[in-house]
Amino acid sequence: MAQPDDMLDDEHYPAYTMGRAAEITGASQDFLRRLEKADLFTPSRSAGGHRRYSRGQLRLAARAREMVAHGTTLEAACRIILLEDQLQEVLAQNHRRRRPAQAA
Repeated sequence: MAQPDDMLDDEHYPAYTMGRAAEITGASQDFLRRLEKADLFTPSRSAGGHRRYSRGQLRLAARAREMVAHGTTLEAACRIILLEDQLQEVLAQNHRRRRPAQAA
């Protein structure tokens, strides 16, 4: 089982309730539900069925809220964020693959 300190450092640990997530991101609870419906992320559920958000999900929600506030549609904002994440992952993979070749 994960230790409490490990959970605090884990950006994927679902530590935040919907109300707290809305407060932290400056978004409404409805906005968070809409992000889930748009498949930006899927929050975990507590034993009682309540949504629980991770720090990583809160960063995505805050980015989406910012983009929507600047006139981007919610669907477009979610697509852009997902594509940005995919690009970052591919760039990281390429970097990891190049490292051993450069060391030789």
